[in-house]
Amino acid sequence: MLTKRIIPCLDIKAGRTVKGIHFENLRDAGDPVQLGEYYASQGADELVFLDISATQEERKTFAVLVNEIARHLNIPFTVGGGISELKDVGPLLEAGADKISINSAAVKDPAFIDKLTKEFGSQFIVVAIDARKINNQWTVFTHGGTRATEKKLFSWAKECQSRGAGEILFTSMDHDGTKKGFATDPLVKLNQLLSIPVIASGGAGRMEDFLEVFTIGKADAALAASIFHFGEVGIHELKQYLQEHQIPIRT
Repeated sequence: MLTKRIIPCLDIKAGRTVKGIHFENLRDAGDPVQLGEYYASQGADELVFLDISATQEERKTFAVLVNEIARHLNIPFTVGGGISELKDVGPLLEAGADKISINSAAVKDPAFIDKLTKEFGSQFIVVAIDARKINNQWTVFTHGGTRATEKKLFSWAKECQSRGAGEILFTSMDHDGTKKGFATDPLVKLNQLLSIPVIASGGAGRMEDFLEVFTIGKADAALAASIFHFGEVGIHELKQYLQEHQIPIRT
């Protein structure tokens, strides 16, 4: 069995790490460069940095910040936010990003996924899907969770895979920031539908939530933010706990 990954996520706005609930009421969580370096030293398997206001503000992710982050890391990291053209990707990879994450641009133009995978390879492309349950269907949202679309989670995830996405990062907006556990039911279905890795996001509050997302939800990786940022769960302790419960994890 492949080892499961623990991935801290740093949502960045105006150069600072922020975190909210249901994508709203953001509060400051610290300097992204310092936090990234700290998480790497604590045993994080990867990091995700998302410039959460880049798409709404119609600007690009700052390659300068990406470069600064890269200089302080020795683990893979993914960068997303405001990536809408092929020419946006090269500077981020050159600055040190290992993978890029796209969301709104992929929904707007699904062929963008094909173009990216052809140009850079599937292993570099993560498609992030933000969704919440509306009328008993998981509806996809874009622009930092502010715009509902006609796309549905499961059909859209399958299409992303067919177009060459290397991974799916699924965030349940209903669970985001609540610390009441991950959305395991849709994760199980995604696992059944897809052959590419699925990263679970939204809802981590206790170490038990990570155990559930790996055993019940069948996620390949678990991403969390506030519980790490505010010291509620330590990555080293979390990995020890998962090992004790027979979860294959990197130490």
